[in-house]
Amino acid sequence: MSRATQAGRLRVDPMRPVLDGRDVCLDPPATAQVWLGTGLGFSEIAVPGVRLARGDALVTVELAASGPDEVLTLVGRGAASLPVVPGGSAVGRVVEADEHARAHDGRRLRPGMRVVWSGTVACGRCVPCHRGLTSACVSGERYGEERTRRSWQLSGAVASHVHLRRGTAVVVVADDVPAAVLAPVAGVTATAAEVLHRASSVLGLSGVPSLAGQVVVVSGAGAVGLVAPGVAGDAGARVVGAAPEGARRERSRAFGAVAVADPVASTGSHALSRGLASVDRSGRHRTVGLALDGVAGVSALVGQVAVGGVVVLAGVAVGGREVSVSGARLVEGLVTVTGVRDAEPERLGEGVAWASEAWRRWPLESLVGRTIPLAEVGEAFAAAGADDGLIGVGGGSTTR
Repeated sequence: MSRATQAGRLRVDPMRPVLDGRDVCLDPPATAQVWLGTGLGFSEIAVPGVRLARGDALVTVELAASGPDEVLTLVGRGAASLPVVPGGSAVGRVVEADEHARAHDGRRLRPGMRVVWSGTVACGRCVPCHRGLTSACVSGERYGEERTRRSWQLSGAVASHVHLRRGTAVVVVADDVPAAVLAPVAGVTATAAEVLHRASSVLGLSGVPSLAGQVVVVSGAGAVGLVAPGVAGDAGARVVGAAPEGARRERSRAFGAVAVADPVASTGSHALSRGLASVDRSGRHRTVGLALDGVAGVSALVGQVAVGGVVVLAGVAVGGREVSVSGARLVEGLVTVTGVRDAEPERLGEGVAWASEAWRRWPLESLVGRTIPLAEVGEAFAAAGADDGLIGVGGGSTTR
């Protein structure tokens, strides 16, 4: 019996006239954990049916991956944006799909396909979308961040099912890759691929490997900061992992960093300049700085990259915070500072391709620190701290 069948019986009503989609009934109903707000916590809802519009699909969640940033974002949400089903990154299987639903490679989505999907729903028609910047779509929405509504109740991955809407990039994945490797791809691996792609584009680098001979500084040892050294290293770069905490610095070595440093230390054995000198004494190859842990180390990265280098800021941790850098350094050093919020569809596909092969070399499964049943999300999120790794959420699973 397929996993989609095990998730519950599905019925498509053949008698109801359908012009642009179909009604899907689930027996037993789908369930989702809804965040009601600080002090109110989570409440479980049952969703007995979903209206799939043209191009939509319904997937059952195999494993969702949530991180500390997501927990902090939930706590800070205003009443106007609540209630919300969290969870923007997961792996699952197609239960039902409209006949116009397609994967990113053009394949028709069919029941039983194992898939991951982008964190954003883009219109495909606005100016940013036409420029290939779907993450900045003027009418775009994000999984795990939108106010729950009647037409889109299963809008986050902390649920038994997710309603994938047209405009979502969907990538079919292999059955033999562990769920703990694939669940973080949309929020973590694809983001790492996007920031490195942005850096390579600014530097005018191309070819395979695109970062051959370059030195990349990765500031931050959260999930994205751990994956980035592996992606950059496999693209030919030498990577310096930078984090204030010694344990996090050392962990980045397991993911490919050849040296480690403290991003804000100006002197001492862990100074960033010292770590960089150990891999590039001339300083000419220090072309890329990635600020993945907020804004604290941005100034140091701008000061350390070579002439013509690029510093990329990424993640919600940077949003809304001021970044202070030297204007003279930007002008005289020809340094570019740019940012990334979400991965574009192409990077989702690249992230899947990389992770599907790289998990045998790098400890990608360890990114998901523990897995909990869907019903225990409230307790787990309440206890999550900034130093915790990703939490895996799977309907009916047990803590491991």
